[in-house]
Amino acid sequence: MAQKVLVVRNDKIGDFMLAWPALACLKSASPTPHVSVLVPAYTEALARACPWVDEVIVDPGKRGGKRAQKALLDTVKAARFDALLTLFSTPRVGLLGWRAGIPLRLAPATKWAQMFYNARVTQRRSRSEKPEYQYNVDLACRLLARLSLKLTHLPAPPFWPLEREVVARQRQALMTGESSCAVVVHPGSGGSAVNLSLEQYAALIVKVNAQTQAAPAWWVSAGPGEEAQADALIQALGAQGIAVSRLAPSAGVEAFAYQLAGADLLIAGSTGPLHIAGCLNIATAGFYPARRSATPLRWQTCNDADKRLAFSPPSSAGEQEMTAIELDAAAGEISALLDTLLAAHPERGVLVEGGVGGENGEQ
Repeated sequence: MAQKVLVVRNDKIGDFMLAWPALACLKSASPTPHVSVLVPAYTEALARACPWVDEVIVDPGKRGGKRAQKALLDTVKAARFDALLTLFSTPRVGLLGWRAGIPLRLAPATKWAQMFYNARVTQRRSRSEKPEYQYNVDLACRLLARLSLKLTHLPAPPFWPLEREVVARQRQALMTGESSCAVVVHPGSGGSAVNLSLEQYAALIVKVNAQTQAAPAWWVSAGPGEEAQADALIQALGAQGIAVSRLAPSAGVEAFAYQLAGADLLIAGSTGPLHIAGCLNIATAGFYPARRSATPLRWQTCNDADKRLAFSPPSSAGEQEMTAIELDAAAGEISALLDTLLAAHPERGVLVEGGVGGENGEQ
């Protein structure tokens, strides 16, 4: 019988997407374990769409009442998990694993929550010495070793492989007129990250549009409550003669991800959509604050290295001084990336083949 593993990453969308490489490692081991995840309701749809997850348990969160907490404990107990892997440790989850009697409980050795775990890994993530997803992969590999499961190779992008027909259909929906590629810009932050201003995004798009040899179909996406911001950007660009469309409102975050799957490039701050694009192995241009805990290295997307660009203020600037980012330099790099993508596959701008399942599921 397959060993049963419960993985916990119960915070924001971007954090959960950066857990997918670790989940892929677990499901690539031999013998293959049964992998469940404990996630909040707002990432449940993404968890159910994840190809590396067998079962989803919804976490009521720390604000859930006693009845909800007891129901969660009963569910975890009944599942008889062999191991708990907590990618971000909190006392509540540590206590849950201990009370549920899970034999092996592994987590980063941080804060007093580690007292509930019998396997700990020192990582010191606050130093931002490696990508967040790599810290997660390191934990997954340590768990596999403790369970005597073998991993012959590390999975490679895309970590969200989609069928070629699905990608082609989504791409067709984003192509307009004589466009040769599709670029999505997400100016919102979802309240989780410092981002460029609308004026900076408008200036950036004007510069890229003028420099690239490609003919981009420009799109703007908006999360809940960000529609007015997206429309303002579209209006500002229209005044400068650049046609931009807004992605149609989606039924949820999974539907948005499928819309995004047709794009060649996403330009955004370090927030959920950027990391969804990374899992899809779409090219990304991310804008990061200068905070040590939010560096481009720490919150690097998990797409191929030649498909990601990252920009942040110089170290001499304040943590949130996004105006210090050199937009001319950023526009030059983004334009060059678009030209490279188009040159590699001039027939439709298809991105180069990747690891698991090929590029976005191509074989």
